[in-house]
Amino acid sequence: MEKQGRKTSSGPGGGNPVYGLGFVGAVVWNWQHATTPRDRALAVLKSMVWPAFLVYAAFRALEGAAARD
Repeated sequence: MEKQGRKTSSGPGGGNPVYGLGFVGAVVWNWQHATTPRDRALAVLKSMVWPAFLVYAAFRALEGAAARD
């Protein structure tokens, strides 16, 4: 006997739009600071991995705060 009712989906929890907006913002930010075509290519590549830079900076800040205590 099949269970009747509402089907639930366990897909992603809405992080994709946030990542997409972050990617666009990172491209704009990095592109403004780029002066050569090589810098612009690197700006796009950096923008793909912006969460890694964010987490790295957060851990560095936490490490500095822990050292002061």
